[in-house]
Order: sequence, then C-alpha cells, then structure tokens
Amino acid sequence: MRHRLLAILCLATILSASCGLQSASGAVLAAKPGLIQHYDSLRDVQITVAAKDFTEQLVLGNIVAIILNAAGASVTNMTNTPGSFGVRQSMLKRVANISPEYTGTGWINYLGHADPIKDPVAQWQAVNREDAANRLVWLPPAPMNNTYAFAIRESEAQRLGVAKLSDLGRLSRSDLTFCVESEFASRNDGFIPMLKTYGLSTAQLGRVTNLDVGVVYTATAKGDCNFGEVFTTDGRIPALKLRVLQDDRHFFPLYNLTEVIDADLLTAHPELREVFALLNPRLTNDTMLALNARVDSAGADPAIVARDWLIDQGLLSR
Repeated sequence: MRHRLLAILCLATILSASCGLQSASGAVLAAKPGLIQHYDSLRDVQITVAAKDFTEQLVLGNIVAIILNAAGASVTNMTNTPGSFGVRQSMLKRVANISPEYTGTGWINYLGHADPIKDPVAQWQAVNREDAANRLVWLPPAPMNNTYAFAIRESEAQRLGVAKLSDLGRLSRSDLTFCVESEFASRNDGFIPMLKTYGLSTAQLGRVTNLDVGVVYTATAKGDCNFGEVFTTDGRIPALKLRVLQDDRHFFPLYNLTEVIDADLLTAHPELREVFALLNPRLTNDTMLALNARVDSAGADPAIVARDWLIDQGLLSR
C-alpha cells in the first residue's frame, strides 16, 4: 500500500544488487533464549527476514530476526525493504524466506481479490490456501489488525458523543468534516463505500480534505477536521490523544499480522511453528500502538524497542 514508486524503482536491481533491501546496519541484536528456546536443529540454518520500511514493520522485522537468532538460526536482517511490493518479490524470488505480513495485504494486494473476507480465521485460511501455489505458508495470525479506521480527537469525541462509525449518521453536516488520503478516497474498500455502508452520502458531509497520509494525523489532532483516516496500530494515535471509532458494521478489510514462510524451510524445520505460536498471541493492537509510539513519539530505535519488548515478555532474556 505504501511507497510504491520506490519499490518499483528498486525492483529492477532487487536480485543483483539487493537495492535498498537491508537496513542501515543489517544487524540482528543479540538476546538469550527465554520461553522461546534454543534449537540445536536450527544451528547453521540460513534464514533471511524481509520487512517493510515503515515504523511498525521496522519493529516487527527486528522482532522476527532477533527471535530466530536466539533460537539458533543464522539470520540475515532485510528489515527496511522498500514497500509491500519489494518484500513480496523478495519472498517469491527466494531472496528472503520469512516476512511479517498482513492477511488483507496478501488477499487484496498480492493475490488480487477485490472483496475481503470478513471473518479473520476464514480470511487467513483463504490466503494461506491460495498462496500455497507459490510455496508460501501463512502461519496462524496474531490478534492485531492494522486496518483502516477513522479517528477523532478525544475532546471532540466526548463533545459529540461518538464512539463508533454508526454514530456519524446523527451528526449535523457542519460536524461531518473529514481528512483522507487521496488513494483511500478512491479505493473500493475506501471512503465512498464506507459512507454507503453507514448510510451516508457525500451530499450530507461538510468539508472533505485530501492530505498526505502522515499529515492526516496532525490535522485531525489540531481540529482541521473532525474525522481523520488512520491505521489502527499507528503510534501517533495515543501520542496525539485521538480516539479510534469502532467499525461496528465491519466494513474495513482485516489486516491481521502473521509470518509468511517459505514452505520448504518450514517443512525442513517445523519447530518454527512452535516459535511463532509463542509470539503471535502477544501481538495485539494495544501492544503495537505502544511499540510504535516508542519509535514515532519517543524517538527510540526500532531494533532496541523490539528486543526490550521480547525480554519484557519473557520470550527472550538478557
């Protein structure tokens, strides 16, 4: 969804020069086993992790890399790969063999389906079943769902008495002001279909402003609009004191996080299922909001945030 131009420019040299694929350091921070144990069977097994180049993926890519390193594998860290397209090509071309990914991205962006599946388990099963043709396995996903949403500054939410998207229907035209990113405004899972699902038309709205996605958060916090398009696990939400409105009619696609693994690697090392079965249940929306905020608001290094959280959870140790 993000940084498509950079990904396209990079693709031409993705195999020969690994254009922009590795993070600045390429390092994997060290930690000792905890609940996640060391496996002698992973000794000298070469595993390459690819993750995208936005905050959440920088944290998640390092989480995966640090875990695998502590579990005994020899890990190459390609966190900071440009965009979804770059990561997908890395996986398809076997430049990488594991990546943190989202079920909705797999179903809609990679496999080309227009209509998402509303049940999270059914959505995961469908993308896993279809991607088997590419020899890729999608592990059982985490609770976290980094999907689209609308947020409002907390003080205005209290004044208007709104907590869910269906509450918008009783607001006046002057209160129905929106900030949206231009791509979202034209998507079939975007702004206009969302309004229709909740019984609204553009004629009922006040001002609608198209902005770059990053600017939407600050514009909403400042009151330039009441309702801003956000991603549900973005660390700026708590930092800017925004309230995410519940999607009570389940319009937005599900983007549950999981790991996509090369099927041959997983067949040879089924113990990787055990590793990620310990990790994934701990990755909730609240967890990712807090981790992302440590990077975006507090300026912490994503790799250090990842390692410290793994140790705090007892998954690994110092």
